[in-house]
Amino acid sequence: MYRIAIEPIDQPDILALIDKLDRYQSALYPEESNHLVELRTIPASDLIMQAIRDSRGQAIGCGAVVLNADGSGEIKRVFIDSAHRGQLLGEKLVASLEAAALERGCHTLQLETGIRQQAAIRLYARCGYQTCAAFAPYEPDPLSVFMTKLLVADVRLAAL
Repeated sequence: MYRIAIEPIDQPDILALIDKLDRYQSALYPEESNHLVELRTIPASDLIMQAIRDSRGQAIGCGAVVLNADGSGEIKRVFIDSAHRGQLLGEKLVASLEAAALERGCHTLQLETGIRQQAAIRLYARCGYQTCAAFAPYEPDPLSVFMTKLLVADVRLAAL
């Protein structure tokens, strides 16, 4: 049994997952192609941090959305521990992040991932994300894949 919930970023087991993800990505890409944002520096009002916990209460997955003033958001740090993959937890986490972002007035989510993370690219595609051009603050990078998804059918509705 797994539980997904919004949690503070400073939980030691969540930080350990993020560190594991950072080490993994640092081995795949050169520093200039690693777009690692320190989530603890994002104001709490602009951050949605979620964790997946197992039946023992241990964090086995995490993900975040950084909210922007224009109603968009960026998915960051989605990671599922390898021992728990293959159970659609990634899809459940992304759906939960989307719902939380929508509740906070976010109409569009974007993300950047690396070309060597094919499982992540497939996950996002299954969740309805489409490739797009680089978005601010990123520049085009041959090692990056940029993706986006509208959370509302009509962005004008997000303002209501």
